[in-house]
Amino acid sequence: MGIKRPNPAWWLYYQFGGTLPEAYREWVLRDATCSTWVLRVCVRGMLHILPLVALLFGVLYWAGGSWPIALGSVLLGVLVVLRIVLTSSVESVDARLSRHGFPPGHASAVRNRMDAEAAARYRAVWRGEQR
Repeated sequence: MGIKRPNPAWWLYYQFGGTLPEAYREWVLRDATCSTWVLRVCVRGMLHILPLVALLFGVLYWAGGSWPIALGSVLLGVLVVLRIVLTSSVESVDARLSRHGFPPGHASAVRNRMDAEAAARYRAVWRGEQR
């Protein structure tokens, strides 16, 4: 049957820190451990600040600033937020999984195991080493 994905309302609730029902447990684990988990964390962080970015751009532009200066100011703020999001990404994803009933550090352990398996496959294919 596959992994049950949340509908847009549940997804948005999840992005803003909500805990999904048990039916989405496998999707939450996949969200935290797939190969694009860092991109998903960045999207989550940008989603959180999108309303503020739009408001700040509007205020800076309306207050008489030119749009390039307003856009540059907002983009610098976005870069700062992106850096903060990335530096806390591992801890935030582990905490998100803990809220869904997984043991602490589970996402990191799963990703480390997947990385080790991928490295072993690489060595077997390209270096001729046995597993």
